[in-house]
Amino acid sequence: MSEDKEKIHHVQLELCTTRPAYRQGRKLTAVKVYTINQESQHLYIYGVPSIGLRNELKQLCTKYGQVLSITVVADASNELFTECYHVRYQRIQSARIAKRLLDTKSFYGGILHVCYAPECETIQETKNKLLQRKRDVLMRLPKPENEKT
Repeated sequence: MSEDKEKIHHVQLELCTTRPAYRQGRKLTAVKVYTINQESQHLYIYGVPSIGLRNELKQLCTKYGQVLSITVVADASNELFTECYHVRYQRIQSARIAKRLLDTKSFYGGILHVCYAPECETIQETKNKLLQRKRDVLMRLPKPENEKT
């Protein structure tokens, strides 16, 4: 991935203001569609004030699932006096919930920006993610009549 695309990847999108009223939820959101390949159990959390909040952030993240690791990303392009953290969850579902609930949340005076980081996955993690998605889809499909008995 080129350096420009990588920077664009982590820029928060504008909020959608042209959605019809009957389609608008309680709060304005950006229009972003994720495929299973773009989702990840790895998250980047931007906007954390750089005052040593690793333990507090870990405590916040563990509300949504088991955190395997949490580290400061040294080469991330941050705003002044903020840090970026790489959080790795055990399950992708935990990362989905955390992303949805932590994005734009106020945290010690900073506004968090959370995005998936599929570039941090290993090949095996990607294979497992795609296999799990295949299993989930097969479980949701209706079974043919001859297989129900």
